Amino acid sequence: MADDKRALDKARAQTPKPRRTDPGKVAEFLGKLRELPAQTPVSGRGRLIFAMDATMSRQPTWDMALGLQAEMFRAVKKVGGLDVQLVYFRGFGECRASKWVSDPDALARLMTTVSCRGGHTQIAKVLRHATRESAKAKVNALIYVGDCMEENVDDLAHLAGELALLGTPVFVFQEGADARAEQAFREIARLTRGAFCRFDRGAAEELGELLRAVAVYATGGLRALQDMNHKGAGTRLLLEQLK
Repeated sequence: MADDKRALDKARAQTPKPRRTDPGKVAEFLGKLRELPAQTPVSGRGRLIFAMDATMSRQPTWDMALGLQAEMFRAVKKVGGLDVQLVYFRGFGECRASKWVSDPDALARLMTTVSCRGGHTQIAKVLRHATRESAKAKVNALIYVGDCMEENVDDLAHLAGELALLGTPVFVFQEGADARAEQAFREIARLTRGAFCRFDRGAAEELGELLRAVAVYATGGLRALQDMNHKGAGTRLLLEQLK
C-alpha cells in the first residue's frame, strides 16, 4: 500500500498543472480585436471556406447541403464571383480540404464523394486551416455547420482570435440545441465579428437562406448584404449581428 501511495504521489507531481492566462495579455489581445476595421465590400472574387462536421450525427444535414450549396453560387452572380473551398472532418482524426473551386457542379461532385463516419469534432483543425489560408490570401468568410462540440472552448476561442486578426469572420450554423456547443459557437462568432444562427433538423429553406446571405457577404461585403432583395428572417438576423 505504501508503495502504491508513493507511486500515486509521484504521478500527481508529474502531472502538468493547468495553464493560467495572464490577465494583461488577455486585455491586450482583446484590445487588438476591438481595433479591427469593419468588413468592407470585396472587389474581384470572394473566397469562402465551407466547413462541415461530417461525423455520423450530421448525416441528414450533409445530404441536405448537397442541394443548398448550388444556391449559394446563384445568389452571388449579381455581385461578383465566389471561390469556395470545402472542409470536412470525420472518423478518427480525418480532416480534409478541397481545392478552391468556382464551379458549383465541381463542389457538388466533391461533396457527393464524402460519407459521414463516427468520430469526435475537430473544430480546432478547421480554424487553424482557415488561418493558414487567410494568411496566404484573404478569406472573406468561413461558414461552419455542426451540431456539437467536444473540444476545449478556451483553445477554440484562442484560435478564433488569431483568425479575427486576419479579418476573417466565422458564421456558425448550429443544428439542434446542444448548450455546450452553443456557448462555444457563439464565442467563435463574437470574437471573429461573424454571426451565430441555430436551425432545426430538416429546415432546408432556412439554412439555404442563411448560406446564400453569407455567400453574398463574402463577395460584396456588408453593403451587398444590405442590398439583397427579399430578405428573410435569417438574413435580417445576420445583418443585426454584423452591425
